[in-house]
Amino acid sequence: MRRAADGMLKAVILRLIVRCLLLSACCALIQGTSHAQGIFGRWVTIDDNSGKKRSIVEISERGGKAYGKIVQLFREPGEEADPVCDECDAADDRYNMKVIGMEFIRGMVRDDDEWDDGTILDPENGKVYDCKLWVEEGKLKVRGYVAFFFRTQTWVRESAKP
Repeated sequence: MRRAADGMLKAVILRLIVRCLLLSACCALIQGTSHAQGIFGRWVTIDDNSGKKRSIVEISERGGKAYGKIVQLFREPGEEADPVCDECDAADDRYNMKVIGMEFIRGMVRDDDEWDDGTILDPENGKVYDCKLWVEEGKLKVRGYVAFFFRTQTWVRESAKP
C-alpha cells in the first residue's frame, strides 16, 4: 500500500513540475513575442505642442528593413481631410502624393535595440531627415535629425491610450 502511495505522490509531483515548466515556457514565449514586435505595428503620433493625436502610423518590415506609412489623419475643422505632399521636393516620388497611405519612413536598418540609417519625411514641410527609432518603456521614440540638430517625438501603440 505504501509503495502505491509513493508512486501516486511521485506522479503528482511530476505533473506539477511539468505544468510549471509549461507555464514558464508560455510566459517566456509571450514575453519574447512582445519584445520581438518592437517597433512594428500601429502607432498614434502625438502633437508636441497640443498633446492631441495627429495620425496613426503603421510600421512594417520588408526585406529586413523597416518602413512606415500614414494610415489615418486626425484633422482639425477647416484642415484638408486628405492632403497631398505639395511641399515635397519635385524629384521625390512622394511629391503631390496623398499623405494617407504615404510611406514616409524608409529604409530603417536594425542595430541592436535601435533602427537607424533610414529617413523620415515631414509631409507638412516636405523635408526629409535622417531617422532613428527605438522603443522605450513601451513607447516608440522617433528621432529626426540633420547633423547634430534633432527632434525626438514619442508615439504610443494604437491600443494604448496617449
